[in-house]
Amino acid sequence: MAGMSVPSSPTKRPRPSVAPATTGTPGDAAGTPHRAGFACFVGRPNAGKSTLTNALVGTKVAITSGRPQTTRHTVRGIVHRPDAQLVLVDTPGLHKPRTLLGERLNDLVRSTWAEVDVIGFCLPADQKLGPGDRFIVKELAEARRTPKVAIITKTDLVTREQLAEQLLAVHRLAGELGFEWAEIVPVSAVGDDQVGLLADLLTGLLPEGPPLYPDGELTDEPEQTMVAELIREAALEGVRDELPHSLAVVVEEMLPRPDRPADRPLLDVHANVYVERPSQKAIVIGHRGSRLREVGTTARKQIEALLGTPIFLDLHVRVAKDWQRDPKQLRKLGF
Repeated sequence: MAGMSVPSSPTKRPRPSVAPATTGTPGDAAGTPHRAGFACFVGRPNAGKSTLTNALVGTKVAITSGRPQTTRHTVRGIVHRPDAQLVLVDTPGLHKPRTLLGERLNDLVRSTWAEVDVIGFCLPADQKLGPGDRFIVKELAEARRTPKVAIITKTDLVTREQLAEQLLAVHRLAGELGFEWAEIVPVSAVGDDQVGLLADLLTGLLPEGPPLYPDGELTDEPEQTMVAELIREAALEGVRDELPHSLAVVVEEMLPRPDRPADRPLLDVHANVYVERPSQKAIVIGHRGSRLREVGTTARKQIEALLGTPIFLDLHVRVAKDWQRDPKQLRKLGF
């Protein structure tokens, strides 16, 4: 997968690295101007933002998990259309922080929505509007110049009556805070219901302009970052409630195995899984290493699918005591 240099801010606009195929700004045959820009998804943890991002892009660019607060950095997925290029910025869930990591993730969310062209507020259809949702929408109301779209996710989990109640609730909430949603749209990323309509609505709110990324590029995440995220996703499955927030993964190096024939390449991937306490290390490793082997097998298959080449995955579990609260450890782990 082709990668580009990571912008210093979540939505710093790159220079298009390829010229348009036709002269002038690209668009459809009827002369509709081409649009290009950034949209970010915000919402409480586990609101379906990453799953929706993957559905719109058409491939996996963000890891997903039933565990809240899976996303820890902005993930950019690129949707290419004849009339538009939509760059989706999936953000961590905004939440009441209990650690320095939590505070930094919240800062990342706020800095992102201050820079995008459209904000999508994600609210699960199967969960009542709560204080966390009201807090987020109240902050969004301050971004008066940025169009805001309310997205009711996970509609496959509720009845028509429940969905209608949720649509009315989110409409009323905007009214209480003195603004109007540019659109309110229910979607199911899992059921592929109205995902295309959402793409239409978001692209219609983007500014006119040429593509920001080369045709065919689906993300600008560095491969090493995506590999680390796939390992973390595998490690998150089946762990105890307190452990997911303590897991971090750093890929130390990715090197082609020397002296391999050209038709049988092998990539050596060396990565460390960090936890905060020795007891957590024992959980991740499992009895006689059984759990770590499962994590490695699952992650290896995902990484090989991503990179298109066989890999040897070397995983180690290390303790970084209370890393979520330690500025030095956070820097080391990339936060």
